[in-house]
Amino acid sequence: MSQRLHVVGGHPAGFGATCRTDSWWAGPLATFLGLSTFLAYITWASFQGVHFTAGSYLSPLYSPVLFAAPSGEGAAHAWLGAWPEFWPSFLPASPALLILAFPGSFRFTCYYYRKAYYRSFAGSPPGCAAGPMAGQKKYFGETNLMLFQNLHRYALYFAIPYIPILYYDAFVGFFQEGKFGIGVGSIVLLVNATLIACYLFGCHSFRHLIGGRDDCMSCGRATTKYKAWSRASWFNGRHMNFAWLSLFWVSFTDLYIRLVSTGVITDLNTW
Repeated sequence: MSQRLHVVGGHPAGFGATCRTDSWWAGPLATFLGLSTFLAYITWASFQGVHFTAGSYLSPLYSPVLFAAPSGEGAAHAWLGAWPEFWPSFLPASPALLILAFPGSFRFTCYYYRKAYYRSFAGSPPGCAAGPMAGQKKYFGETNLMLFQNLHRYALYFAIPYIPILYYDAFVGFFQEGKFGIGVGSIVLLVNATLIACYLFGCHSFRHLIGGRDDCMSCGRATTKYKAWSRASWFNGRHMNFAWLSLFWVSFTDLYIRLVSTGVITDLNTW
């Protein structure tokens, strides 16, 4: 005779316990595998410090390049010149480590990603109407972590400048040695900047920034503010899609440039 689950308020208790009959666990599992893969690759790529450029192509994981790598790679893109001598010896000399905290904090505190990793990594809860991990009697995702998660609205201000920077990198990618042309890499960079822009424009904090503090948005439909808020709302409704597409594409863009840089593949272009 099978052991019956203890029922609290009409719902089974225990980790993953549920009355649902669908494959509710498939989403959290796919999210766990997907985020783990991307995090592993981005971490590995950021610590390399080499093969992040190929001609005028610059990996978005390393943009903007504040200091060129010790090998001299990235010198053409460096804002502040050569690699600083004060850099700690126990850390890899990688330009990516100087800038990734800003876009990283924006994504980590993103409203959509909170739901994603609360469910897939913390099991808090793993799904709607599914029991949380053992020992969790109550959902604390937006209370115990609220002070930290509120950094999202401030991380937004650091993330916004990345959009013109990435578009500039895409523009530079259409030129090799001063000659205009089109390559697969330049198109990849342009798509990357566009997907990241779509992700940011759908951010809840961004929508509030351009359209918040009004009790009645529909009272001024002809205003520029309302039109901007409506456009942001369109992106907001597709925020999850752009979150995944941009995360995949930024990894793919780095990988593509890395493979071209190492000579594994050849960039098809008009030069």
